[in-house]
Amino acid sequence: MNYYLGVDAGGSKTYTLVTDEQGHILGKGHSGNGNHQINASQAEANIRSSVEMALTQAKLSRDEITFAFFGLAGADRPIDYEVLRPMIKGMGFPHYAIACDTMIALRAGTSQPFGVVLICGSGTNSAGKNRQGQLLQCGGFTYKFGDFGGGGTLAVEAFRSVIRAWDGRERPTLLTEMLLQDLGYSKVDEMFDDYMDQNKPIPLHIVKLIFKAAQQGDEVALRILQAQGEELGKSAAAVIKRLGMEQESFDIVLAGSVVMRGEGPFVLEYIERAVRQVAPKASIVKLTVEPVVGALWLAMEAGGQPLKPEVYEMLRNVSDYNAILL
Repeated sequence: MNYYLGVDAGGSKTYTLVTDEQGHILGKGHSGNGNHQINASQAEANIRSSVEMALTQAKLSRDEITFAFFGLAGADRPIDYEVLRPMIKGMGFPHYAIACDTMIALRAGTSQPFGVVLICGSGTNSAGKNRQGQLLQCGGFTYKFGDFGGGGTLAVEAFRSVIRAWDGRERPTLLTEMLLQDLGYSKVDEMFDDYMDQNKPIPLHIVKLIFKAAQQGDEVALRILQAQGEELGKSAAAVIKRLGMEQESFDIVLAGSVVMRGEGPFVLEYIERAVRQVAPKASIVKLTVEPVVGALWLAMEAGGQPLKPEVYEMLRNVSDYNAILL
């Protein structure tokens, strides 16, 4: 019997799953931050803790794992792998691989071993893998290094649009009343002074107000979401072109809270428009399973096991890690 281990290590949580070759979940583990860019020693400790928990539940040793696959946030550039390779080697698995967490999200979202992924949560990132196995990451390095959007940026856009409408630099917007009510202020100048004087951070949750206003036809909100959709479309087009996938049939997997939970077609329609122009055979799908499942599928494939339909079906319904029963 072959056994496989998959890890999804992000900035706020680290998930681990262990399965047999039929896809039966034998063990799971969880802990906190697994991104070495935030805190390397903490990330290593949390990854170890999550892995150990899953192995203990599965009643397996590291030597019994046929292949382990680690999807790691922050595995972006060669300098990152100088930290991550010895870290993961020290975990003690005889056969393993490391990739950026974008790759496991991509694999979790499609039945094919290649495609493109667009992530838009608190920030943005995009990546792709072509039929020949070439990998490419585009973005994920903040606004200064070419990115635009994600929840952090969109929250600022909503806040500043209200300020600009108040001082006359922007047209009136439904976001004004929504934001004042949400944050507990009666007037914009009261909010302005409090945030300015107390140097308050703009809360991420106000992104939902942009979608609410857009549903009511607010032009300012619609323009913000259009900018986000166009930017994601540009990222998808860039990945597709650089990997030579223009004539291929593949999935573009959408992941992250902005594209997953945002109601309405406001962002999606601009992504679709950009993709149709460069890759008319591509399909856009939303990620519906936990990315850690993608790490398991990659572990199976790297270990020499083709992903059988019954194994795919066994794991494709893992949409909530916390709901997994052992």
